[in-house]
Amino acid sequence: MTAATTSTNDTNSTNAQTSANNTAPEASVLFNIEPTDCGHLIGVMTLNTPKSLNALSVDMCQLLAAQLEEWQADDQVVAIVLKGAGDKAFCAGGDIRKLYDSMSTSAPMPNPYATEFFSHEYRLYRQMHFYSKPLILWGDGIIMGGGMGLMAGCSHRVVTERTRFAMPEITIGLFPDASGSWFLQRMPAKTGLFLGLTGAMCNGNDALLANLAEYAVASHDYDAVIQSLKQSDWQKLDSASSSNKFHHNSAHSIVSRALAELPVAELPDSKLATYCQPIQKLMNSGGLADIDALLQNDEALAQLNKDFAEDSWTQRAVATYRHGCPVTAALTYALYQKVADLSIEQVLYLETNVAVHCAANPDFKEGVRALLIDKDKDPQWSRSLADCLSVEGQAYIDKHFGNPYPEGEHPLEGWLGEEALGSQHVR
Repeated sequence: MTAATTSTNDTNSTNAQTSANNTAPEASVLFNIEPTDCGHLIGVMTLNTPKSLNALSVDMCQLLAAQLEEWQADDQVVAIVLKGAGDKAFCAGGDIRKLYDSMSTSAPMPNPYATEFFSHEYRLYRQMHFYSKPLILWGDGIIMGGGMGLMAGCSHRVVTERTRFAMPEITIGLFPDASGSWFLQRMPAKTGLFLGLTGAMCNGNDALLANLAEYAVASHDYDAVIQSLKQSDWQKLDSASSSNKFHHNSAHSIVSRALAELPVAELPDSKLATYCQPIQKLMNSGGLADIDALLQNDEALAQLNKDFAEDSWTQRAVATYRHGCPVTAALTYALYQKVADLSIEQVLYLETNVAVHCAANPDFKEGVRALLIDKDKDPQWSRSLADCLSVEGQAYIDKHFGNPYPEGEHPLEGWLGEEALGSQHVR
């Protein structure tokens, strides 16, 4: 596809430029366009709430979704870059204060704000996963929770020596949502299950190993990324390749070549690579009760692998698990088993059910209170893991997966076909 010259596309380009120029500095997401050397456009989306580490809100999801739709229709826009403002984080999770405020004992079930929050977020992830143009993540700094969902939805992920990522929902009584059930399942040797249970903090090298990133670039080389994209030969873009992202002259292939030409950054060693074998043994030791028995026992961990047990990285992860929410551990384990054969749409539908149930049950509210509101870091969880694994407790966990909406009112209604693979797991 060559540079567009029709009046329609010129109008689209002008609208995009006008939108970028009129964006208020205080907007939660900023949009601008970078012209390429051969007359095409690179869209740039910047999460712009650095004081909250660019935590994802309903407003941000709506703005991102609308701009992606506009740029999808503009033939001059050939690729989109997604980044965060500031030098600390790309996106450190979701903005859950308003969600916390909505979780009162008198809130209806399903909670209307929880429905709004999670459905807008999950619709954005679906849009990104099926987006036809390259989505390039500049994954510098902290990436957690909702930011991980954005990361997983991008086609080209760039990490730096400052990248730190985690799914720490066990600390707040939620579960690894934001499509976490989907991408944790796709990590090698059950490392994703370990990360979901422990909230372990990982680095850029871990992201490369875990299929969450493809390229490593130094944090000071963002401008080099943009220049490489701008200097690429977009004149070679073949309109016939639009349905095949891996065609030699597709936009995706052009972006891949541009990023592959950049100097590779030196990253910290991967803990997941170093401890892949003990993690694999730990996660395959039996059911959740067996895994828990090992995670609760320092001597058992040392017998599994002495270096693994003595590493401060492991010790922090284990401490997080031990202090974390048992209901979250049970949900994380159950979801990991359920989603193995599900599509991204089916996973997001199922996560919506679980998230809305969590918003109605006590642990999520208690976890947010202890960590973010009162900040006493002393959550009083509703159940022990033994309680969760009892007959009554298992029924309580299973209830989270059921559709909480009246017939025909699920916010993601229509995403599931009767013949969908694995549809028996989503109700």
